[in-house]
Amino acid sequence: MRAALFEAAGRPLTITTTGAPQPGADEVLLRVAACGICGSDLHMTEDPKTFGLTKGGILGHEISGEVVAFGGDVTDFKSGDRVAVAPMRGCGHCDSCRNGEPAWCVEMRLIGGGYADFVTVAARQCRRLPDDLPTEEGALAEPVAVGLHAVVRSGLKPGERVLILGAGPIGLLVAFWARRLGATHVVVADLNRHQAERAAEIGATGFALSGPGLAEEFHASTGGAPDIVFECVGKRGLIDAACRLVRVHGAVVAVGLCVGGDEWDPFAAISKEIQVIFAVFFTMAEFDMALQALGPGRYRPQALVTGRIGLTAVPDTFEALRRRTTQCKVLITPAGG
Repeated sequence: MRAALFEAAGRPLTITTTGAPQPGADEVLLRVAACGICGSDLHMTEDPKTFGLTKGGILGHEISGEVVAFGGDVTDFKSGDRVAVAPMRGCGHCDSCRNGEPAWCVEMRLIGGGYADFVTVAARQCRRLPDDLPTEEGALAEPVAVGLHAVVRSGLKPGERVLILGAGPIGLLVAFWARRLGATHVVVADLNRHQAERAAEIGATGFALSGPGLAEEFHASTGGAPDIVFECVGKRGLIDAACRLVRVHGAVVAVGLCVGGDEWDPFAAISKEIQVIFAVFFTMAEFDMALQALGPGRYRPQALVTGRIGLTAVPDTFEALRRRTTQCKVLITPAGG
């Protein structure tokens, strides 16, 4: 099969022909239909030691595909089944795994492998796609579930005002769920406005420029300070900024992946008695809910997709995404080239 391999930090991925993986007893072999390029994939290649990424590793955890083979212990799937993959692989038998929370299993591994023609995953990581959902779109279930988990963690109540820092895929998906779950005002803020139209398509009620005037702009458009601020960028200092923006007794939810430490003065949080909440991954129940949300509706996560590329285009596209672009979510579709 073909695969995009990691070589070393500072070097592009390389397309190589290698042997296809074989499923273990509890695994399925999938023909990859689509795999999203995630911002965390970029982080991994820039700091491979932190993430355990080694030479020859295959990235890609936002996966959908078709079952083509399976191990002897697999009874829930057959060849031809179309599935989406939850990339957290736990032991399968601890309390966390039995409760549908493999992300918090002590043996959890975040699996990759989606930047290839084929990938093996544990059958318990897979969920069948709804009949009316194209297989490629199933790759969106993973980031959609991440956005849902962040909103669930926030304790959002209908009628509340929400501010989201960052108009990348996760920030926009937080906006999608905040609106879907009853927030009255959902404002996305970013350094420029090139995602403003897409934010509206997915459910945001407003868009603002990040910077010194953000608090005033939010107040002018919503009538008050945000009840909840979601930090969806992962840059140093933004949790601190979110604490200053949120209302007294509000909540700040840290979703962005800030690698290498942060700087934070807790005085604003203490003086306002706010909650600071961290959100990562999701439960399998939330993954199921994300799959259903990809169906028909007024606002659809599919609005995030700005490009589809074949495997041969992965190295150049991956490097381009390191720079700020107008792309949002790029799907790798191996069958496309």
